[in-house]
Amino acid sequence: MSRVHHQQGGEPSQRMLRVAELIRHTVSELLVRSVIGEPLLEGQAVTIPEVRMSPDLKLATIYIMPLGGKNITGVLAALDRHRKFLRGEIARRINLRFAPDIRFKADRSFDYGAKIDALLELPEVKRDLDKKQEKPE
Repeated sequence: MSRVHHQQGGEPSQRMLRVAELIRHTVSELLVRSVIGEPLLEGQAVTIPEVRMSPDLKLATIYIMPLGGKNITGVLAALDRHRKFLRGEIARRINLRFAPDIRFKADRSFDYGAKIDALLELPEVKRDLDKKQEKPE
């Protein structure tokens, strides 16, 4: 008997969200305390804005962004090299039946936000927004 972990509409279940948040906090703590033993990561502030879990909780995709977006490729490679250690620490600190495989990806939401901000600053967009605000309802 298989359990459905997605609610209607493809939204993640409460369990997926809870496990993702536990993993996010655990990896953030490991990075802050510099327990990984990677010189590149010790001098680098890394933000983990989101973790997404697969429906079966066997894969965690950890989205990261170094402060200022600098050296994202190097940070991803360093985290990847220490993936086995990090997975072991997650398993030890979070009480799950199985430790999920983990993968790291660059968080592009900051880039997306900057792109939207730039679009909103275009003269033609500002003009259209001003016209919309002038119309009485």
